[in-house]
Amino acid sequence: MPVLELSSISKHFGAIQALNDISLAIEPGEVVGLMGDNGAGKSTLVKMIAGNFLPTHGSMRMDGREVVLHRPVEARRHGIEIVHQDLALCNNLTAAANVFLGREMRKGLGPVSILDYGGMYRRAGQLFRDLKSETRPRDLIRQMSGGQRQAVAIARTMLADAKLVLMDEPTAAISVRQVAEVLNHIRHLRDQGIAVVLISHRMPDVFSVADRIIVLRRGRKVADKRVERSSPEEVTGLITGAIEIA
Repeated sequence: MPVLELSSISKHFGAIQALNDISLAIEPGEVVGLMGDNGAGKSTLVKMIAGNFLPTHGSMRMDGREVVLHRPVEARRHGIEIVHQDLALCNNLTAAANVFLGREMRKGLGPVSILDYGGMYRRAGQLFRDLKSETRPRDLIRQMSGGQRQAVAIARTMLADAKLVLMDEPTAAISVRQVAEVLNHIRHLRDQGIAVVLISHRMPDVFSVADRIIVLRRGRKVADKRVERSSPEEVTGLITGAIEIA
């Protein structure tokens, strides 16, 4: 059963039609590359899945049940997490503090409790080990590489017991070594049965980690293909309009 299923989704902003009749399904443990030029509708689609926008038409199902998401907090309750391009991390805090931000572990008796720093360090350390990351729980974010910061943002989604993780340009503006680290993080999410939607302009990254590629152009879905049945040349043609549909 698909973890996420969209049926005939459309989104209008006044006279502007951002999405037009989009249908797709994502299985547990599947990595889907979402590609398209600027203005193709990728951001609108992702924000709608994440609970920022309601669709104008169409329906969305999670695990076979229809859901209507009015706010991002409702999407999180259904197991949808998003890793933003800017990561939304606090540079002056440790890796563990960022992982647990807003969901801090506490200990104590009755109405009196204190933050359980030891518990948070241990749990964050386990999440980083699961990701095969060198990130350490007590390290400050401002001292980390781009790849380590991505590990912190991804660990935060794992703490929430995510079913679907939306990743917005996770390999933009980082080094080649850090790109490889982030792609490995995505593979580890897949291995744990977590579905991933990877929004990216970087063709080699998508083809190296995705199981399937969906291409949007001008708000329409023009391709939904297994990676092994497509090619970077075909996807480029679909993005630019040189190829109408595949």
